[in-house]
Formats: sequence, C-alpha cells, structure tokens
Amino acid sequence: MLSDIQIAQNCQLEHIDNIALKLGLDRDDLEHYGKYKAKLPLSLVDNNKLKDSNLILVTAITPTPAGEGKTTTSIGLADGLSKLNKKTTVVLREPSLGPVFGIKGGAAGGGYAQVVPMEDINLHFTGDFSAIEKANNLLAALIDNNIQSKTRSLGIDPRTVLWKRCMDMNDRALRKIVTALGGKSGGIPMETGFNITAASEIMAILCISKDIEDLKEKLGNIYIGDTFDNTPVFARDLNAEGAMAALLKDAIKPNLVQTLEGTPAIIHGGPFANIAQGTNSIIATKMAMSLSDYVVTEAGFGADLGAEKFFNIKCRYAGISPKAVVIVATIRALKYHGGKPLKDLKEEDLEAVVKGKENLRKHVETIASFGIPSVVCINRFDSDTDAEISILKKACADCNVPFVVSAGFADGSKGTTDLAEEVIKATGLCKSDFIPTYNLEDSPKEKIEKVCKTVYGAQYVILSNKAHRQLHRFEELGFGRLPICIAKTQKSLSDDEELLGRPKNFDINIREFEIAAGAGFLVPIAGNILRMPGLPATPSAENIDINEDSIISGLS
Repeated sequence: MLSDIQIAQNCQLEHIDNIALKLGLDRDDLEHYGKYKAKLPLSLVDNNKLKDSNLILVTAITPTPAGEGKTTTSIGLADGLSKLNKKTTVVLREPSLGPVFGIKGGAAGGGYAQVVPMEDINLHFTGDFSAIEKANNLLAALIDNNIQSKTRSLGIDPRTVLWKRCMDMNDRALRKIVTALGGKSGGIPMETGFNITAASEIMAILCISKDIEDLKEKLGNIYIGDTFDNTPVFARDLNAEGAMAALLKDAIKPNLVQTLEGTPAIIHGGPFANIAQGTNSIIATKMAMSLSDYVVTEAGFGADLGAEKFFNIKCRYAGISPKAVVIVATIRALKYHGGKPLKDLKEEDLEAVVKGKENLRKHVETIASFGIPSVVCINRFDSDTDAEISILKKACADCNVPFVVSAGFADGSKGTTDLAEEVIKATGLCKSDFIPTYNLEDSPKEKIEKVCKTVYGAQYVILSNKAHRQLHRFEELGFGRLPICIAKTQKSLSDDEELLGRPKNFDINIREFEIAAGAGFLVPIAGNILRMPGLPATPSAENIDINEDSIISGLS
C-alpha cells in the first residue's frame, strides 16, 4: 500500500490558475507562490453572498492520540460534493510543525483525500507561521526594551508581564525560562516562557480579524501587564501594532491550493482547539463562502473543544452559521473509550464498541444544543468489522441522527458521495442560525459553567484562588463580557485525560486564567493543559528524510 506522501507525489497537480478558474477567478486575482500555491486578496470577501452559501462544519468525537480523520473526511466530503457537481471549496487550518514532527503527523489529510502539495503545506508553506512568530517576538522585544529604557519607560512592572515568546515546535524545555542574564547589558532578568505558535495570541488575532485595519486594532488591544502603579499596559502603548501588522501583511491573506481531485482548497491560520479557538480564519471561511455554493470546514479535536469554540467564538464574531455538522467517529476510538487498550484497537471487540458509543452520544447531544442538523460519519479503517459498524448504525438510529460510512481515505470521492448526499439533505433541514451556549451579558463564571455543564457534562466548576484573583482583575479591566475559550485536554470530555468514554459526576477545575484581549476572549485554563507541548518518546521527525533529488519521505 502506498504511503500518503507517495500518493501525493504520484498525482498530477493542476496549475493553480486552473483551480482559481473553478472559483470564477483569473490569474490576475492571485499572488503566485510557484505553480501550485497562491495567496488570495482580501477584496474577494463579499458579505452579501454569505447567506447563499452552505457552510458545513466537520467535528468529531473525543479522539485517540492519533486523531480520527476530520481533515481527511473534510477533504473527502468536498471532493464528494464536487463529484455531485456542487461548486465546493474546502477550508482548513495550516499544519503546525509541532504535530508534524511530534506524534499526530501532518494535517493535509491522508490516502486519496489529501490537499496538495502536501510536503509544502505540512512544512513552511507560504511562511504564515514564520510571520506570526516574528510579530509575536517583536512585541516581546519591545516590552523588554521599554522595561530597560531610561528615557521612554512606561514603568512596566516586570512581575506582571504576561506576554511570552513563541516558536512553532514542540519544545518542553522552553515552557518556563529566565531571560536577560549576563549583567546590565542583557536587560532586566524576567521569568517567562514560550508558547507554541499555534497557541499564540497573534495566531488567534490573525484568525479573528476581518482586514488590515481590524488586525492593527486587535494587535494594539493586546494586554501586556501593569505598571508599578497598577495601570494596565497594552501593545498600543508601545506603538507596536503598526510594525507587527507590517510583518503580517501577507500572512493575513488566505492560501489557495487543491485536493488530489482538483477541488479548490483554502488553507489559512492554525490555532489549536485545546488551547485556542481551533479553526481557520474568518477571512478564509468568508472568502470561500463568497466564491462557492458549498463550503466544508473543520474545527480541531472533539466537538467539546473545536465545535464549541467554532460556534461561540468564531461564528459570533463573523456573523455566520453552518447549515450542517458532520460528526466524525471511528470504530477504534469507540473501542478506546470502551476500555480497549491502544495496542489492541485493531481487534474486534463488540462489547467495547457498545461501551464507547456513549462518547458519540454525548457529542451528538452537544451539536443538537446548537440547533444545527448533524450527520454521523464513520471514517472507516481496514480493521473495522461489519458487526462493529452495525452497533454504531443502531446507536445513531436511537439518537435519530443520520449515519454514513465514509471511505475517502481509500477511495477518494467514490467513497464519500453517500456522505455528500446525506449532508446536502441536512443543509436543507436547517431552518435558523445556531443557538449560542451562553450570552455575552452572562458573567464569566456563568459562561464557564454553561459550557462545562452543557458541552462537557460536568457537575460543578471549581476556580482556584489564583483563578479568582485573576478573574477579578480582568473584570476590573472591562473584559467580563468577552466570550470564553476554555483550554482543556482533548483526550477526555473532562479535564482529566484518564477519564475516557462519557464520564459523569465530575468537576472542572479552573487553575488560572489568561487573557487574549486582542483576540477578544478570556482563556480559563482547566486541569494540567500546557500551551507548549513536548515531543513523544519516538517523534515523527525521526522518520522524515530527503534524498539528493529533494524528494521528501516519511511525512504523513
């Protein structure tokens, strides 16, 4: 069987100008990055056309460590819709190098449901992540410089500075560091750290902004810390927003590529869903909706993380609403949630599937709470048996939700037309925009409780003393009406990654808060979640290589 990268390398890509023609664009609308990649101008967003487009969100049940194939399903579904002669675009996030070199691998799909050129997309692509890092770290340098300055100092108290540097790599050694060692010439020593780029506020801001002016305003609104007399300090007080936005002038433009079957694909932004809003940029989604009748997009990890934030943060700010949701499930994940060890997931185990289906049931209930029609899609693996799949089919019937088996990985659009037809039916059933989980007028504590109880199934929410103090300060600063973006493990509906399946009678513990004032949301941090991951014992990087002809191997 061919690997993902071999399949991608064997395919015949269309010139990007031909892909643009499918969207009604010509080459003068593109900023070319070679033959197969291009940037799209922000002027292509037409807010008057959004209501006429069918936006479809792809989410999932609580995933196994390797993921359940949301991106593969999204790409396969878009190809299936195109095969049915629907003008379709798939809109995805850009992969982070952390997972690429870590445990999950790349995020360009898999098998015969990929976006290409996959090597470029999974590695440096068009340089967006690099620009985000530079803008983030410029602000860090400006903060340190102002603290050091004898003539232009704002009087920033170094002990209150919240801003961290970022890097697009899993490097646990950088989580907590001390900077400015080496005497007076090195500056003022401070305890700080690094976030992974996908978890940075600059990434969140890029993905929530509507244009350059909005980007500049949001960058200026970044809350840095306080002065010694307790006055809040923002990035605009350092006159940082102009230079930061200049670094992001190209990164704010979405990227056009294609699927293996030539369906247009727009890829832009890459925030993680367990520590950020977990979906591509508002600009990219609106641009696709301006150019296509059907738009397929995804939100990271399970519905408790990506989908919740997609609705309550992204859709709220963008003024959009999906007309259908696809919930991706796998037999292996259901067996995992039913107590089957990871190493044995290829073995048939009907009892484990029966136990694990409760996790799926909870995610179906979560999507129903938003009032949007859903379809359950089983992303089929070779090891799945008919008996195991029949259990899921009955479970979905009991939940009164349509059920489809998808084989996009193995068969491309041939394996996803049934899914595409079911999704078209679902969009026709959508009668109104989504129902938010909470109101912006609710207190932050009420918002957290509504998400934790409605979406996670928690019993109580417990705030640490530190979290109480931080929340009080953020409310004093006027941030109480912002949406919330809970940072939580993706491995469980709870904040304890060991609680699999559908745990009950559990509490959510909020240990601290962070504020993304520029992006426009509060970040309650639950359990032991970290914003800088580490590499696994055997990183994927060990299997990646390049030969003398510059052919890359080992990417997946």
